Amino acid sequence: MLRLVVSFAFAQGAVCMGRPAVSYHALGLGADAGAVGVVTAAFALLPLAVAVPLGRRTDRGRCGPLLPAGVALIAAGCALAGTAPSLPLLAAWSALLGLGHLVFVIGAQSLVARQSAPHEHDRNFSYFTIGGSMGQLAGPVLSGWLVGGGASGWLSGHSSAVALFAAGASSVCAYATLWRIEEPRATRGSRRARRRDDGRDGGLAESGSPVPVVRILRARGVPAGILTSLAVLSTTDVLTAYLPVLGEERGIAPGVVGVLLSLRAAASVVSRVALPSMTAWLGRQMLLVASCVAAGLLCALLAVPMPVWALAFALLVLGFGLGVGQPLTMSTVVQAAPDRARSTALALRLTGNRLGQVGAPAGAGLLAGAAGAAAPFVLLGALLLGAAVTAAATRAPAPSLPAPGAADGGGSERSGADAGARTG
Repeated sequence: MLRLVVSFAFAQGAVCMGRPAVSYHALGLGADAGAVGVVTAAFALLPLAVAVPLGRRTDRGRCGPLLPAGVALIAAGCALAGTAPSLPLLAAWSALLGLGHLVFVIGAQSLVARQSAPHEHDRNFSYFTIGGSMGQLAGPVLSGWLVGGGASGWLSGHSSAVALFAAGASSVCAYATLWRIEEPRATRGSRRARRRDDGRDGGLAESGSPVPVVRILRARGVPAGILTSLAVLSTTDVLTAYLPVLGEERGIAPGVVGVLLSLRAAASVVSRVALPSMTAWLGRQMLLVASCVAAGLLCALLAVPMPVWALAFALLVLGFGLGVGQPLTMSTVVQAAPDRARSTALALRLTGNRLGQVGAPAGAGLLAGAAGAAAPFVLLGALLLGAAVTAAATRAPAPSLPAPGAADGGGSERSGADAGARTG
């Protein structure tokens, strides 16, 4: 688990370095605001088409090979974007970067789901997302330093390209912890889980046949998990994009805005460290609802003018609430989906995330143009409150339990006493 977290930190950090640098590179090629939006949206468009097929493939086989493949695509996308001579090519390489991120994340999330016992999902997904938060903390800072002239001498004239090459190089560091990342028994365990799931279906599905997407989406807890994940990620993306605009409108210096965004990301790390204890105290569903309600109210509150110290406190609490959402929706979707369609369910969740990444900034831009920079935060607050209502109205799914003597989630073998204790 620790090696997976370290690997994800490098991969996520590379993506968070590369995406701002792609925007600056587009500006250097003469793009206006609309063209920059198209180039950055390309990051999310290609994954929309391939997420579900990739999840199907992962349900039938191993997760481990997706991780090095994803890192290779991330590195290639960054390096090629740094040399792109035109906007269409830059958009194509941005899409390749997005594809690499999707491949890595589907493989990594499926690995966590497959090699964790049901009672370990909340804890392990929270630890996994700590790696992503660390990358989100370091990546933008390094990218801004390089693009802003941190690379002196002859490199300073090509700062966006330098940042993209550095992002590609940092992603390669993820290979250092990817050795033997998947236990050999995982694939055999997943096959046993699929056979058990076929038995629970009462013979309605052929062994090994893919579970229909409609059936996955109808599983109790999956729609609520996807909607909540979409709301949380959309809020994070729009907050990152529009807090500088809000700061400019209210006379807050860019350096202070950067510190405020870092405080939000740091609070998300803290919440993910504390997530296992909070889940044991409140339960997954109650914690998810409470975090969405608190985040929604605070997000809407950002539209009200306030002192910088109050804004910093609001962002700290908001970041704490947003940090809870992603790992909890992962474990919710995994435990709600059929055993032999967990990777596909995670892919559907990621598809919802990408839809949010494409649609939310566009909608926020239209709203900000019509009603001011504070208006998108009210919209996001309403979206989070709607996700909280949906999560509260959904009964928590009962996780599928392993057969006695079988591997939990396809991971290491457990004792019969341990399996009996969990069943009880």
